[in-house]
Amino acid sequence: MTTTIYVPCDTTALSLGADRVAQKLQQAAAQKNIELHLVRNGSRGLFWLEPLVEVQTPYGRVAYGPVEPEQVDELVASGLFDGNPEHPLFLGDISQHSYLQQQQRLTFARIGITDPICIEDYIAHGGFAGLKKAAALTTQGIVDEVKASGLRGRGGAAFPAGIKWQTVLDEPQNQQKYVVCNADEGDSGTFADRLVMECDPYMLIEGMTIAGLAVGATLGFIYVRSEYLLSQKMLDEAIRRAKVLGYLGDNVCGNGRSFRLEVRLGAGAYICGEETSLLESLEGKRGLVRSKPPLPAIKGLFGQPTVVNNVLSLAAVPYIMAHGGKAYADYGMGRSLGTLPIQLAGNIKHGGLIELAFGASLRKVLEDFGGGTFTGRPMRAVQVGGPLMAYLPESQWDTPMDYEAFAKLGAGIGHGGVVAFDDTVDMGEQARFAMEFCAVESCGKCTPCRIGSVRGVEVIDRIRAGTNRDDNLVLLQELCETMVDGSLCAMGGMTPFPVQSVMKHFPEDLMANPRPVEA
Repeated sequence: MTTTIYVPCDTTALSLGADRVAQKLQQAAAQKNIELHLVRNGSRGLFWLEPLVEVQTPYGRVAYGPVEPEQVDELVASGLFDGNPEHPLFLGDISQHSYLQQQQRLTFARIGITDPICIEDYIAHGGFAGLKKAAALTTQGIVDEVKASGLRGRGGAAFPAGIKWQTVLDEPQNQQKYVVCNADEGDSGTFADRLVMECDPYMLIEGMTIAGLAVGATLGFIYVRSEYLLSQKMLDEAIRRAKVLGYLGDNVCGNGRSFRLEVRLGAGAYICGEETSLLESLEGKRGLVRSKPPLPAIKGLFGQPTVVNNVLSLAAVPYIMAHGGKAYADYGMGRSLGTLPIQLAGNIKHGGLIELAFGASLRKVLEDFGGGTFTGRPMRAVQVGGPLMAYLPESQWDTPMDYEAFAKLGAGIGHGGVVAFDDTVDMGEQARFAMEFCAVESCGKCTPCRIGSVRGVEVIDRIRAGTNRDDNLVLLQELCETMVDGSLCAMGGMTPFPVQSVMKHFPEDLMANPRPVEA
């Protein structure tokens, strides 16, 4: 009889010793003459339990975690291969864990369950059902379904995906059109794109192919962050296998239409997460922001009509096509429809990925899922949406995770990254970091961003040194307003948001002698 064991193969699990755990399990099985079927699945997103080892038993899959390589021998001796529950690391059926049971996983329904590279596994769990339905529809029919879903870009602007696709579709059909996936995931505390590419790559391939069929594009590019070498490897292999079975190529699903897909590594610059800078980089140029208009949907890659969406937007499309736009729109609230993948990071007890319908409060995310701070100290501030977004004090944590609700606070949801800080944080230093980050990562094309960020660091340093504090606070506010109003793109236009939030909610940390923190 064969024993099936699951050990995750994504970057997080690997960094915690998953490869060594897998190797030791194989060695132990060989010593016991046990025929072992080792499946390298993806992570379920419960990072504090990684490496999470699962065993297939007659009663279903049971989990143990976190399993360190040094614990394998003892686990095997106690009956790991039989799913013995009499061990401190035994977790039972992990799918029943409260962390997962409270979620609404639509996009991330398969991660941690399937072998990411096994295309038969993907199909057995509902994969390519959306593509098959799309292949039987007209181009307008596909776009209409995406419009009905209310899907918005899972990035800073949250622009409706259906409108963007419609714009590209409406451009003359005798032009070369492209689909570009922005996988240059650079925001602090974000890793959902990586989990898609490493744990369910066919879902992204399927979403991009549907987009290509929808707008008449025949070629797509996935622009992957330069550090994501495992994502690149997974995608390249998945693309190769999808071609063999006809889900990519000259005759997609037998409908006579073609779509090809290629992976490109990014330039290692944060600014290339901005869509026009990304397009410049894809064309082999330096990543500089383009002026708008024209929009990329009209003149994008190589001057041709281009759909540019990020990973999470495109990864939502297979569910939408398989189940219908209305089924997706039934989740969420107001104009924020569907689900939001939220990534918990920073000083948090239970870091990981959760997927919830829009509308859950930030406090619920931090307490019910995050479990408070990792240090056990009181939580003081939270930054949602990356390094260009506001820091939120405790008084704002009851705000629902909704684009419009966060906009009213002068904040944003962005890519869904949530970074927590306990009460030892120096928020004045965090304000300085925002300006310094912009100074380092600015493409340099516009003056407010290029020069304003450098001056911002200098002004904050004078304020914290107690030099003409009141006058410099006024100067800092005026500088922030200039950057917001005058910058060419969101890099300079949003850098002031975290700074202004510190000035408003944590002004005591901008004093020459910051507040003392009790031990």
